[in-house]
Amino acid sequence: MFKNIEISGFSDEIASDFQTQLKTVNELGMSYISLRGIDDKNIGDYSVEMIKKDVIPRLKQWNIGVSSIGSPIGKIYIDDEVAFERQLVMLKSLCEISQLLNCQYIRIFSFYIPKKDNFDDYKNVVISKLKEFAKIAEQYNIVLLHENEKDIFGDIARRCKLILDEVNSPNFKAIFDFANFVQCGEDTQDCYDLLSDDIAYIHIKDAVYKDNVNVLCGTGDGQIESILVQFFESGYQGFLTLEPHLVVFDAIKDLELEHSTETIQNSAAKDGAEGYKMQYEALLKILSNINNKENTQ
Repeated sequence: MFKNIEISGFSDEIASDFQTQLKTVNELGMSYISLRGIDDKNIGDYSVEMIKKDVIPRLKQWNIGVSSIGSPIGKIYIDDEVAFERQLVMLKSLCEISQLLNCQYIRIFSFYIPKKDNFDDYKNVVISKLKEFAKIAEQYNIVLLHENEKDIFGDIARRCKLILDEVNSPNFKAIFDFANFVQCGEDTQDCYDLLSDDIAYIHIKDAVYKDNVNVLCGTGDGQIESILVQFFESGYQGFLTLEPHLVVFDAIKDLELEHSTETIQNSAAKDGAEGYKMQYEALLKILSNINNKENTQ
């Protein structure tokens, strides 16, 4: 439909079982996944040898590629030095895994800040630690993708821009997640205007301002269709990665801390597979609308 645009998705939202994930994705006609949860284990808990032995053969069986590693790197408290040291080791392993999978990208975060503290007071230590992550990525020629996640330092566009400018590395770029910006009270068009030069990857997830609930893409306040048009007109090439968040999935318990503002309702779909299919079809509809409008101009 669009040259040099591929659709991927966080397939662990379909099911914990990896075979079920791959089968469902294959049946939908998709060729990529973002690798995060595999058989009830987070990708960060996999060794290089485990990926070689257990994961790569199954990816090949279903002819599925990996668009990004959905890592937990940076999803720790900023003052947890023990966890940070563990994540430096984990990131090196994930970089090796990315190379094995012919995957260029690893998704990361910019640390939880202690409750009630002023986020901006942590700027220097956040930047310092992110630079350490970037140095590792540079050694492996991997691109770290900072996600504008809720409740972390880089949750709003202003601080995302600060991070990107200060780290200042070709191996450190931005993810644009529509729903997360909405759930932080941000205007997604303003976010795009500020960050567009540094965005290397897009998450397709929508939400509404009213109660922060995740909704079918294109039906929320994310302005997905109009902003995708701007991405395409600017020459964006790469992945549109589904992150449905329409039902509570098994891996969510490993992704969120106790003070998270994640809002997922189970009413939108009967299970993960249905929610994934619904989001995929909704994205295809958005892309078709864009294509039709271009053809009539």
